[in-house]
Amino acid sequence: MQTAVINTPLGFAKLEGDTDGIAAITVLDSGRASDSIPEPLQEVAHQLKEYFEGSRVAFDLKLNAQGTDFQKKVWDALLQIPYGKTTSYLALSKQLGDVKAIRAVAAANGKNPLWIVVPCHRVIGSNGDLTGYAGGLHRKKWLLDHENPVKQQSLF
Repeated sequence: MQTAVINTPLGFAKLEGDTDGIAAITVLDSGRASDSIPEPLQEVAHQLKEYFEGSRVAFDLKLNAQGTDFQKKVWDALLQIPYGKTTSYLALSKQLGDVKAIRAVAAANGKNPLWIVVPCHRVIGSNGDLTGYAGGLHRKKWLLDHENPVKQQSLF
């Protein structure tokens, strides 16, 4: 497994992966960017840069996240949430076929190892509140605002 650290507008991001795919992207509160990025991580670093610049709305990467079958099912469902849109934990539970699994869905969402690429930040509370986010609610708000900026309305 190879690693690299890149700088983002939300702090440093640790990238982990190899030729089998990207295994983890983790936001860090402190750190230092890597001097060089190993070849298997160059594409994810490039696509994240494009995302933060506003020129990428979907990722095209080979993913290799490790988790239980249920967690992977939830993470696959997260990949279906369009850029600039949100869903609720309840809606996600219904989509997965079990409204009673809301806590398990929320727990799997919180264990998502692929920050931004698997967009767990797009899941909010049923009442519209920004609920828990492993990277901190300030980052979740930033990401949602980045994906759906407020447009200045014309007066005429």
